[in-house]
Amino acid sequence: MNVKTPNAIDTYVGMRMRRRRQLLGMSQERLAEQIGVTFQQVQKYEKGINRIGASRLQKIAEVLRTSPAFFFEQDDSEAPSLARLDLSAPIDPVTEFLRSKEGLVLNKAFVKIEDRRIRETIISLVKAMAQAESSDIPLDALRMDEPESRRE
Repeated sequence: MNVKTPNAIDTYVGMRMRRRRQLLGMSQERLAEQIGVTFQQVQKYEKGINRIGASRLQKIAEVLRTSPAFFFEQDDSEAPSLARLDLSAPIDPVTEFLRSKEGLVLNKAFVKIEDRRIRETIISLVKAMAQAESSDIPLDALRMDEPESRRE
């Protein structure tokens, strides 16, 4: 049996498609319905197993409220090339976290908070918890500082 190996660019485009879909909180089934394919086809697109044609990529971009160029962007906003797509390269911790389920959930919830003071309080809390964990300080021993906006 001949096993097809996905092309690096197809894999990259699929990864960007999946990330955008998840960021919007959209299921594979819903995306599939809106672009006129099965959810299995969306899975294959996201894994890079099946290539996405230009008109279908345009439709996916519309449904995911972005531009087709989004799927090709890299850190320096140049189109991907096989030489530059080193998928085994180490990922910075922030990007790695944002790709995780917890990162997506936390990011989506945080963006919904409109009150700047609440956001700053959450940031202070998370920083204090991270500092406590790295210093082996019990969380109940911490005193969380007020956000800068409340000190004024």
